[in-house]
Amino acid sequence: MYQIEKITPKKFPPALLEIPQSPKELFVAGKIPDPEKYIFLTIVGSRHYSAYGREVCEKIVSGLAGQPIMIVSGLALGIDTIAHQSALEAGLITVAFPGSGLNQKVLYPSANRRLAEKIIENGGALVSEYQPDQIATLYTFPQRNRLMAGLSRATLIIEAGQKSGTLITARLATEYNRDVLAIPGSVFSPNSYGPNWLIKQGATPITEAEDILKHFSLKQESFDFDSAEKLADLSPIEKKIVELLRIEPLPRDELVFKAKVSASEANTVLSIMEIKGLIKESLGEFHLN
Repeated sequence: MYQIEKITPKKFPPALLEIPQSPKELFVAGKIPDPEKYIFLTIVGSRHYSAYGREVCEKIVSGLAGQPIMIVSGLALGIDTIAHQSALEAGLITVAFPGSGLNQKVLYPSANRRLAEKIIENGGALVSEYQPDQIATLYTFPQRNRLMAGLSRATLIIEAGQKSGTLITARLATEYNRDVLAIPGSVFSPNSYGPNWLIKQGATPITEAEDILKHFSLKQESFDFDSAEKLADLSPIEKKIVELLRIEPLPRDELVFKAKVSASEANTVLSIMEIKGLIKESLGEFHLN
Protein backbone atom coordinates (compact mmCIF):
# COMPACT_ATOMS: atom_id res chain seq x y z
CA MET A 1 0.00 0.00 0.00
CA TYR A 2 1.35 3.43 -0.87
CA GLN A 3 0.56 6.99 0.13
CA ILE A 4 -0.65 9.58 -2.38
CA GLU A 5 0.47 13.20 -2.06
CA LYS A 6 -1.00 16.21 -3.85
CA ILE A 7 1.62 18.70 -5.03
CA THR A 8 1.30 22.21 -6.43
CA PRO A 9 3.27 23.73 -9.34
CA LYS A 10 5.92 24.99 -6.88
CA LYS A 11 7.00 21.35 -6.43
CA PHE A 12 6.69 20.32 -10.08
CA PRO A 13 9.77 19.33 -12.08
CA PRO A 14 10.57 22.60 -13.94
CA ALA A 15 10.08 20.99 -17.36
CA LEU A 16 6.34 20.56 -16.68
CA LEU A 17 5.96 24.28 -16.11
CA GLU A 18 7.23 24.96 -19.64
CA ILE A 19 4.45 23.16 -21.52
CA PRO A 20 1.14 24.68 -22.65
CA GLN A 21 -1.76 23.81 -20.33
CA SER A 22 0.54 22.83 -17.51
CA PRO A 23 -1.41 20.96 -14.81
CA LYS A 24 -2.69 22.93 -11.81
CA GLU A 25 -1.89 20.06 -9.44
CA LEU A 26 -0.41 16.61 -9.51
CA PHE A 27 -0.94 13.51 -7.41
CA VAL A 28 2.22 11.56 -6.65
CA ALA A 29 2.87 8.20 -5.02
CA GLY A 30 6.55 7.71 -4.31
CA LYS A 31 9.17 10.30 -5.24
CA ILE A 32 9.90 12.03 -8.53
CA PRO A 33 13.71 11.97 -8.98
CA ASP A 34 15.63 15.24 -8.96
CA PRO A 35 15.78 16.48 -12.59
CA GLU A 36 19.14 18.11 -11.83
CA LYS A 37 20.62 14.67 -11.15
CA TYR A 38 18.90 12.61 -13.85
CA ILE A 39 18.14 12.84 -17.54
CA PHE A 40 14.49 11.92 -18.06
CA LEU A 41 13.83 9.66 -21.05
CA THR A 42 10.28 8.75 -22.05
CA ILE A 43 9.85 5.35 -23.73
CA VAL A 44 6.51 4.52 -25.31
CA GLY A 45 5.25 2.11 -27.94
CA SER A 46 2.60 -0.29 -29.08
CA ARG A 47 0.40 -2.27 -26.74
CA HIS A 48 0.42 -5.01 -29.37
CA TYR A 49 4.18 -5.33 -29.54
CA SER A 50 6.16 -7.92 -31.47
CA ALA A 51 8.99 -10.14 -30.23
CA TYR A 52 11.33 -7.66 -31.94
CA GLY A 53 9.78 -4.76 -30.00
CA ARG A 54 10.19 -6.55 -26.68
CA GLU A 55 13.78 -7.61 -27.37
CA VAL A 56 14.94 -4.21 -28.56
CA CYS A 57 13.28 -2.44 -25.61
CA GLU A 58 14.91 -4.79 -23.11
CA LYS A 59 18.30 -4.50 -24.78
CA ILE A 60 18.28 -0.71 -25.11
CA VAL A 61 17.19 -0.14 -21.49
CA SER A 62 19.61 -2.72 -20.07
CA GLY A 63 22.40 -0.94 -21.92
CA LEU A 64 21.65 2.24 -19.94
CA ALA A 65 22.45 0.55 -16.61
CA GLY A 66 24.65 2.65 -14.37
CA GLN A 67 23.84 5.89 -16.20
CA PRO A 68 22.05 8.94 -14.72
CA ILE A 69 19.00 8.23 -16.86
CA MET A 70 15.47 7.90 -15.51
CA ILE A 71 12.83 6.06 -17.56
CA VAL A 72 9.36 7.56 -17.97
CA SER A 73 6.42 5.61 -19.41
CA GLY A 74 2.67 5.16 -19.13
CA LEU A 75 2.26 1.86 -17.21
CA ALA A 76 0.10 0.57 -20.10
CA LEU A 77 0.29 -3.02 -21.27
CA GLY A 78 2.83 -3.59 -24.02
CA ILE A 79 6.02 -1.59 -24.56
CA ASP A 80 5.28 0.70 -21.58
CA THR A 81 5.26 -2.28 -19.23
CA ILE A 82 8.43 -3.72 -20.77
CA ALA A 83 10.18 -0.34 -20.41
CA HIS A 84 9.30 -0.11 -16.70
CA GLN A 85 10.26 -3.73 -16.03
CA SER A 86 13.53 -3.44 -17.95
CA ALA A 87 14.42 -0.28 -16.05
CA LEU A 88 13.88 -2.02 -12.71
CA GLU A 89 15.97 -5.01 -13.82
CA ALA A 90 18.78 -2.66 -14.91
CA GLY A 91 18.72 -0.80 -11.60
CA LEU A 92 17.33 2.38 -13.16
CA ILE A 93 14.69 4.55 -11.54
CA THR A 94 11.40 4.74 -13.43
CA VAL A 95 8.30 6.94 -13.23
CA ALA A 96 4.85 5.95 -14.49
CA PHE A 97 2.02 8.17 -15.70
CA PRO A 98 -1.08 5.91 -15.68
CA GLY A 99 -4.18 7.02 -17.56
CA SER A 100 -6.19 6.95 -14.34
CA GLY A 101 -6.10 8.12 -10.74
CA LEU A 102 -3.58 6.54 -8.40
CA ASN A 103 -5.86 4.74 -5.95
CA GLN A 104 -5.13 1.04 -6.27
CA LYS A 105 -8.78 0.16 -6.85
CA VAL A 106 -8.88 2.26 -10.07
CA LEU A 107 -5.23 2.13 -11.14
CA TYR A 108 -5.08 1.16 -14.81
CA PRO A 109 -4.31 -1.43 -15.94
CA SER A 110 -5.14 -3.54 -12.90
CA ALA A 111 -2.68 -6.19 -14.11
CA ASN A 112 0.15 -3.75 -13.40
CA ARG A 113 -0.71 -2.88 -9.81
CA ARG A 114 2.17 -4.97 -8.47
CA LEU A 115 4.51 -3.38 -11.03
CA ALA A 116 3.36 0.03 -9.78
CA GLU A 117 4.29 -0.93 -6.22
CA LYS A 118 7.72 -2.14 -7.36
CA ILE A 119 8.32 1.16 -9.15
CA ILE A 120 7.74 3.02 -5.87
CA GLU A 121 9.74 0.51 -3.81
CA ASN A 122 12.73 1.07 -6.09
CA GLY A 123 12.83 4.84 -5.76
CA GLY A 124 10.44 5.83 -8.55
CA ALA A 125 6.95 7.27 -8.60
CA LEU A 126 3.45 7.14 -9.99
CA VAL A 127 2.21 10.53 -11.20
CA SER A 128 -1.25 11.65 -12.30
CA GLU A 129 -3.10 14.93 -12.69
CA TYR A 130 -6.40 13.13 -12.09
CA GLN A 131 -8.17 12.81 -8.78
CA PRO A 132 -7.12 9.57 -7.04
CA ASP A 133 -10.46 7.85 -7.77
CA GLN A 134 -10.63 8.83 -11.46
CA ILE A 135 -11.14 5.77 -13.66
CA ALA A 136 -9.38 5.49 -17.02
CA THR A 137 -11.41 6.78 -19.98
CA LEU A 138 -10.76 7.42 -23.66
CA TYR A 139 -9.78 11.05 -23.01
CA THR A 140 -7.45 10.46 -20.04
CA PHE A 141 -4.76 8.71 -22.09
CA PRO A 142 -4.02 11.37 -24.73
CA GLN A 143 -4.25 14.03 -22.01
CA ARG A 144 -1.62 12.35 -19.83
CA ASN A 145 0.64 11.87 -22.89
CA ARG A 146 1.48 15.57 -22.84
CA LEU A 147 2.97 15.16 -19.35
CA MET A 148 5.25 12.32 -20.43
CA ALA A 149 6.34 14.29 -23.49
CA GLY A 150 6.86 17.48 -21.52
CA LEU A 151 8.73 16.01 -18.56
CA SER A 152 11.49 14.30 -20.54
CA ARG A 153 14.37 15.68 -22.54
CA ALA A 154 13.66 13.06 -25.22
CA THR A 155 10.98 10.54 -26.16
CA LEU A 156 11.93 7.15 -27.64
CA ILE A 157 9.33 5.43 -29.82
CA ILE A 158 9.44 1.62 -30.00
CA GLU A 159 6.82 0.26 -32.42
CA ALA A 160 3.68 2.22 -33.27
CA GLY A 161 1.02 1.62 -35.89
CA GLN A 162 -0.23 4.29 -38.26
CA LYS A 163 -3.06 5.37 -35.93
CA SER A 164 -1.30 4.64 -32.66
CA GLY A 165 -1.73 6.96 -29.68
CA THR A 166 2.03 6.67 -29.29
CA LEU A 167 2.40 9.09 -32.19
CA ILE A 168 0.47 11.68 -30.17
CA THR A 169 3.26 11.60 -27.60
CA ALA A 170 5.87 12.00 -30.34
CA ARG A 171 4.00 14.96 -31.85
CA LEU A 172 3.68 16.65 -28.47
CA ALA A 173 7.39 16.13 -27.76
CA THR A 174 8.16 17.94 -31.03
CA GLU A 175 5.76 20.77 -30.17
CA TYR A 176 7.43 21.16 -26.77
CA ASN A 177 10.86 21.37 -28.41
CA ARG A 178 11.92 18.01 -26.98
CA ASP A 179 13.92 15.41 -28.90
CA VAL A 180 12.23 12.48 -30.62
CA LEU A 181 14.13 9.21 -31.00
CA ALA A 182 12.86 6.13 -32.83
CA ILE A 183 13.77 2.48 -33.28
CA PRO A 184 13.69 1.59 -37.01
CA GLY A 185 11.85 -1.57 -37.95
CA SER A 186 10.92 -3.80 -40.85
CA VAL A 187 9.11 -2.10 -43.72
CA PHE A 188 6.81 -5.13 -43.78
CA SER A 189 5.64 -4.70 -40.18
CA PRO A 190 2.61 -2.46 -39.46
CA ASN A 191 4.13 -1.81 -36.02
CA SER A 192 7.13 -0.17 -37.66
CA TYR A 193 5.09 2.42 -39.54
CA GLY A 194 5.27 4.97 -36.74
CA PRO A 195 9.01 4.85 -35.97
CA ASN A 196 10.00 4.65 -39.65
CA TRP A 197 7.74 7.60 -40.49
CA LEU A 198 9.16 9.62 -37.60
CA ILE A 199 12.71 8.95 -38.79
CA LYS A 200 11.75 10.25 -42.24
CA GLN A 201 10.42 13.38 -40.52
CA GLY A 202 13.74 13.94 -38.75
CA ALA A 203 13.62 11.79 -35.60
CA THR A 204 16.96 10.38 -34.48
CA PRO A 205 17.29 6.66 -35.32
CA ILE A 206 18.38 4.51 -32.37
CA THR A 207 19.78 1.00 -32.83
CA GLU A 208 21.68 0.51 -29.57
CA ALA A 209 21.96 2.00 -26.10
CA GLU A 210 25.20 3.73 -27.06
CA ASP A 211 23.23 5.90 -29.50
CA ILE A 212 21.21 7.26 -26.56
CA LEU A 213 24.33 7.84 -24.48
CA LYS A 214 25.90 9.78 -27.38
CA HIS A 215 22.69 11.76 -27.83
CA PHE A 216 22.83 12.82 -24.18
CA SER A 217 26.63 13.30 -24.31
CA LEU A 218 27.15 10.52 -21.79
CA LYS A 219 30.01 8.03 -21.88
CA GLN A 220 29.72 4.28 -21.51
CA GLU A 221 31.96 3.37 -18.61
CA SER A 222 34.65 1.10 -19.96
CA PHE A 223 35.87 -2.02 -18.21
CA ASP A 224 39.59 -2.33 -17.58
CA PHE A 225 40.30 -5.74 -19.11
CA ASP A 226 43.97 -5.46 -18.13
CA SER A 227 43.19 -5.12 -14.42
CA ALA A 228 43.84 -8.41 -12.61
CA GLU A 229 41.62 -7.24 -9.76
CA LYS A 230 38.63 -6.65 -12.06
CA LEU A 231 39.18 -9.84 -14.01
CA ALA A 232 39.15 -11.77 -10.73
CA ASP A 233 35.51 -10.73 -10.29
CA LEU A 234 34.47 -12.49 -13.51
CA SER A 235 33.10 -16.02 -13.59
CA PRO A 236 35.13 -18.68 -15.45
CA ILE A 237 32.76 -18.50 -18.44
CA GLU A 238 32.93 -14.71 -18.51
CA LYS A 239 36.75 -14.88 -18.48
CA LYS A 240 36.68 -17.37 -21.36
CA ILE A 241 34.43 -15.09 -23.41
CA VAL A 242 36.69 -12.11 -22.69
CA GLU A 243 39.73 -14.12 -23.84
CA LEU A 244 37.98 -15.04 -27.09
CA LEU A 245 36.80 -11.52 -27.82
CA ARG A 246 40.23 -10.07 -27.10
CA ILE A 247 41.36 -11.83 -30.28
CA GLU A 248 38.49 -10.77 -32.54
CA PRO A 249 34.75 -9.99 -32.55
CA LEU A 250 32.65 -13.13 -32.96
CA PRO A 251 29.06 -13.93 -33.96
CA ARG A 252 26.96 -15.59 -31.26
CA ASP A 253 27.04 -19.14 -32.69
CA GLU A 254 30.81 -19.14 -33.11
CA LEU A 255 31.32 -17.64 -29.67
CA VAL A 256 29.15 -20.35 -28.08
CA PHE A 257 31.07 -23.06 -29.96
CA LYS A 258 34.51 -21.75 -28.99
CA ALA A 259 33.51 -21.16 -25.37
CA LYS A 260 32.44 -24.83 -25.19
CA VAL A 261 29.26 -24.17 -23.22
CA SER A 262 25.61 -24.91 -23.94
CA ALA A 263 23.64 -22.36 -25.96
CA SER A 264 21.23 -21.67 -23.10
CA GLU A 265 24.05 -21.08 -20.61
CA ALA A 266 25.95 -18.91 -23.07
CA ASN A 267 22.88 -16.80 -23.82
CA THR A 268 22.35 -16.16 -20.12
CA VAL A 269 25.99 -15.22 -19.56
CA LEU A 270 26.10 -12.99 -22.65
CA SER A 271 22.97 -11.14 -21.50
CA ILE A 272 24.50 -10.58 -18.06
CA MET A 273 27.76 -9.37 -19.59
CA GLU A 274 25.87 -6.92 -21.79
CA ILE A 275 24.00 -5.54 -18.77
CA LYS A 276 27.33 -5.18 -16.93
CA GLY A 277 28.67 -3.23 -19.90
CA LEU A 278 31.45 -5.75 -20.55
CA ILE A 279 30.45 -6.56 -24.11
CA LYS A 280 28.11 -5.31 -26.79
CA GLU A 281 26.58 -6.81 -29.90
CA SER A 282 26.85 -4.85 -33.14
CA LEU A 283 26.21 -5.96 -36.73
CA GLY A 284 25.68 -9.54 -35.57
CA GLU A 285 28.98 -9.83 -33.68
CA PHE A 286 29.99 -9.49 -30.04
CA HIS A 287 32.77 -7.03 -29.13
CA LEU A 288 34.48 -6.07 -25.90
CA ASN A 289 33.12 -2.78 -24.65
